[in-house]
Amino acid sequence: MLSFREYAKQDDLIAVEEIIRSTGFFYEIEIPVALGLLEDYLEEGEESGYYFLFAVEGEITVGYACYGEIAGTEGAYDLYWIAGHDDQRGNGYGKLLLEKTHEVIRSKSGRIVIAETSSLEKYHPTRKFYLTNGYVEEGFVKDFYKPGDGRLTYVKRLQ
Repeated sequence: MLSFREYAKQDDLIAVEEIIRSTGFFYEIEIPVALGLLEDYLEEGEESGYYFLFAVEGEITVGYACYGEIAGTEGAYDLYWIAGHDDQRGNGYGKLLLEKTHEVIRSKSGRIVIAETSSLEKYHPTRKFYLTNGYVEEGFVKDFYKPGDGRLTYVKRLQ
């Protein structure tokens, strides 16, 4: 049975790296960024500005989300990372993780969630995931990540 955990443990560094690598969606240079956010949280806690939610099946971490309030806003949050282990693809865990993330953000008086992803064809499933889960595309920056790879911005307004 899937459960959720709102705190991070040292072992999560290994789990997060395994999850990210399993997806095939992230560049090698992105992995240290994801792990760095988790390391910051492990060292500073919520003072780091990052929050985590882990999806756990039995004793195995199968997915995670990292988010944080955007400085200078009232209740606007960035969804920095959301990823599920490729072995779990298609079982609905990603949707449940996203819904639970929204629930936690709402409990922190969050009102809006921003998610960004690549415009490359490879990321079509990611874009579809956001749209299917109530996000609206509200921005595009051409050649953001590299020439030919733009950034799409999706917004979810929490009720």
